[in-house]
Amino acid sequence: MISAGLKKLAWPVAYVLGLVALVFAGAWVWWQPEPDARGTEVNALWARHQWVGEEHTEDEYRALAALLRDNRITDVYFHAGPFEPDGSVPPAKYRNAGKLIAAMRKHAPAVRPHAYLGQIRKVDGYGLVDLDDPAVRERVLKTDTVFLDLGFAGIHYDFEPIYPDDQAFVTLLDQTRALTRARGRLLSVAIEQLTTVDALQPVYEAFLPRGWGRTHYPPRPTRDFLTKIADRVDQVAIMTYDVGLPTRSLVGLHFAWHTEQTLRLIGDRTTVFIGVPTYRPSMEWAEDLPGALRGVRRGLDALDRPPARPYGVGVYADWTTSPAEWARYRATWLPRGPANVGG
Repeated sequence: MISAGLKKLAWPVAYVLGLVALVFAGAWVWWQPEPDARGTEVNALWARHQWVGEEHTEDEYRALAALLRDNRITDVYFHAGPFEPDGSVPPAKYRNAGKLIAAMRKHAPAVRPHAYLGQIRKVDGYGLVDLDDPAVRERVLKTDTVFLDLGFAGIHYDFEPIYPDDQAFVTLLDQTRALTRARGRLLSVAIEQLTTVDALQPVYEAFLPRGWGRTHYPPRPTRDFLTKIADRVDQVAIMTYDVGLPTRSLVGLHFAWHTEQTLRLIGDRTTVFIGVPTYRPSMEWAEDLPGALRGVRRGLDALDRPPARPYGVGVYADWTTSPAEWARYRATWLPRGPANVGG
């Protein structure tokens, strides 16, 4: 009986293993050709909190400016939060922000410094910042005003988790956009990568409980929701990293697919940065900066035309990027020839 049962099971197991092998082999074959597309001179960088929270020497500011110029970084998201539950940020956390802005104006005037602000979004009782509370949103806006008064070029939000039906978050974007536009500044947002199939959202909602800490599966925006966000901000930074796939070719396919799909969807609506990692993910043998950049370039190859709005990559993050990685970034991503951006 056991032998017969095993025989019956052998065929479906072999069939599934064969399909998996075909997927791996197909991805490997797809991965081999060198991409034709080069990168852009519009790129972003997430930067550590110490730049606003600690003192730095003039030489350190000058070195930062040189790094941004050499790597053609146009936008830097300087971590300035996180928000307290009431929507405030204690002044002690950003006590050197004014010095940073003065140094950026002196040494890197062509680079836009953004105040990178966020927190764990309160969802179904889990989390810290309750964006459904109008008083909390109002306090967030007052905090934004403080950073704009300090001279930041924009506000960069990173609230997590954000679900595709989050109307309070959309309302906050509308309110913040009114504030930044009135001051001639920018609004940007970090958001999860697109869901692969929009129709599966009800399945996720049925089986995965909401709220940070209750599941490690981050909610992903539907196409409709990502479009709604893009129409309300000046920049969208896609958190494409943390892929969790076991081979470089599959990781590259992931970056290529999301680059192509995202730029087709919102590349004519807003500036898009595809997030690429320099930290050490769980499967670091498969996911790294060179592979991510190659995947993004393959995604650009798949487009029938460039997006109408600027696009590039967002490097996560300044505190994990080694000189060797910056060298690979310049060699494999940046357009050949001298930079067209000032510094």
